[in-house]
Amino acid sequence: MLKLKLKALGALGAILLLALGVSGCVKSKAADKTKIVFWNEMTGPGQVQLTKFANEFNASQSKYKVVPEFEGSYNEVVQKINHTHGSNASPALFQSFEISTTQLANSKMTTPVQKFIDRDHYDMSKIMPVAKKFYSKNGVQVSMPFNTSQPVLYYNQSMLKRLGIKNPPKSPSYSDITKLATEITQKSKGKIKGMTVEEYAWLLEEFMANQKERLANNQNGREKTPTKIKLDTPAAKHAMEWVRENIKKKNFINFGSGSSAEANEIAAFLSGKLGVFIQSSAYIGQLTTGMKDKLGITEYPHADGTKSNGVAIGGASMWISNDKPKNVQEGAWQFIKFLMKPENQAKWQQQTGYLALNKDSQKTKILKDLYKKVPAAKVPGEQLAHTKPNSANSGILLEGLIQERVLTQTAMQQIYNGSNIDKSLKTAQDGMNEYIKNNNRANGY
Repeated sequence: MLKLKLKALGALGAILLLALGVSGCVKSKAADKTKIVFWNEMTGPGQVQLTKFANEFNASQSKYKVVPEFEGSYNEVVQKINHTHGSNASPALFQSFEISTTQLANSKMTTPVQKFIDRDHYDMSKIMPVAKKFYSKNGVQVSMPFNTSQPVLYYNQSMLKRLGIKNPPKSPSYSDITKLATEITQKSKGKIKGMTVEEYAWLLEEFMANQKERLANNQNGREKTPTKIKLDTPAAKHAMEWVRENIKKKNFINFGSGSSAEANEIAAFLSGKLGVFIQSSAYIGQLTTGMKDKLGITEYPHADGTKSNGVAIGGASMWISNDKPKNVQEGAWQFIKFLMKPENQAKWQQQTGYLALNKDSQKTKILKDLYKKVPAAKVPGEQLAHTKPNSANSGILLEGLIQERVLTQTAMQQIYNGSNIDKSLKTAQDGMNEYIKNNNRANGY
């Protein structure tokens, strides 16, 4: 009996050792994968989808394991990159917002994705031209555009039908929107505010771009480092005069600035108390989920008597850190290529509202089904697709754009509250030019 028990125990031990051995094999295979730490700033649906992409990529091959890590706001990530570069704490791949492009391109902390594009003969003609050009410098693709949005105008199509108001044109002028906002306010007997435009510097930059005006000299910094900006321009003044016109007509409600302003204007729109607002196309998902009425979208408004030049993108791009070994950088690049596949870009747009940047995404069933369900969702992508890149609509390569936006937002706040338009814009312009002068001197430009 004792011998039988010992044999049984021996057999059990052998099974346990075998199990441990198999387990060890699995762990060692997982451990053999090169870890790719990926810092991002996505929350909500964006974070969920990025995690899915990482899991799908990890399961699709045996070399790399992407580990997404949420690191806070865009500003916070840039600061963390600066502080951790060259240490074990820095990521292999990170996402950073559009206004950090010049700072990062000049930082010598990243490997331009152009290096991998050239080696693999990667077809960048499939990527939307405006987005592609935004993240390039002197013909070099410094990063890969990813979560990309376009500013558009939203309206409640069902509300207009109930009020007996015609839909605005696909590419409306300022006067088209003023007429629309006036009708909404009057026909609802003041119960619905016609329109709003957030006190947001990005929107004023876009009004300028759409009239083919550049904010910074030297072709918005695309020829060489800018030495000054010009904010008191005809296009900027015209846009602010248009806002003031609607404030005076009492067609306008001012929600202020910042994330609370955006949350409040969206809440007002969804509750039927606001007819029209201008904002990022990244909100399409949120609006279609929370809206019982039919959503309407137009392209960005342009000044009367001028042709729309197209607007610049918003959002962020993917950067590869140069302080990591070649195999780690290679893994980061392979994940970027995975993200840019047509099906994955289509999923990204469907789940988040950010635009699919691979042109072949439009052929996918995912987007065809989306457009069938929400026809207006096609508009931002069409606006992006037909915009011909030029130095006005391809982004501003200027260090200190965060500072510019603070100053411009202050000017917009003053203007909305009745201050002189010329004086407010000139004050912001002078303050930024002093900043540029000091920054260029400090950096030896």
